Amino acid sequence: MRLEKSIYKTEISDARWMAYDVPGNIGWMTYLAMLAKMIRDREYGSAAVSAAPAALMITGVAELISERIEGLDRELPKARLYRGFGALTLGGITGIAASAMTKSGKSKKLFMGGGATLCAVFAGLLFRGYKIKG
Repeated sequence: MRLEKSIYKTEISDARWMAYDVPGNIGWMTYLAMLAKMIRDREYGSAAVSAAPAALMITGVAELISERIEGLDRELPKARLYRGFGALTLGGITGIAASAMTKSGKSKKLFMGGGATLCAVFAGLLFRGYKIKG
């Protein structure tokens, strides 16, 4: 079987899934809320730095919602795995860097960086739980 056509499957329990899913969701939502606050406060330079990680997070969330609608929660083609959990994990990782680079106040940076960290860690744990089905 060619790797790009591979199906990835996870054996993560429902309890562990929820333990990872809830803080991961809190993370990306916090990051996006702080980005919205930057825009509201007219911190356009900081918002511009923070926009690419936010776009990755939104892409990942949209893909995961699409997968859930199609009933693909535990078995995913490689492309969908990377578009979902991969984008969300990468968005979190780059969001950590973006939050450190912004010129916003300490509390915004702290909340944004904390949200990005939660997103990166918990989406990454779910992402890492998928293995090639075989």
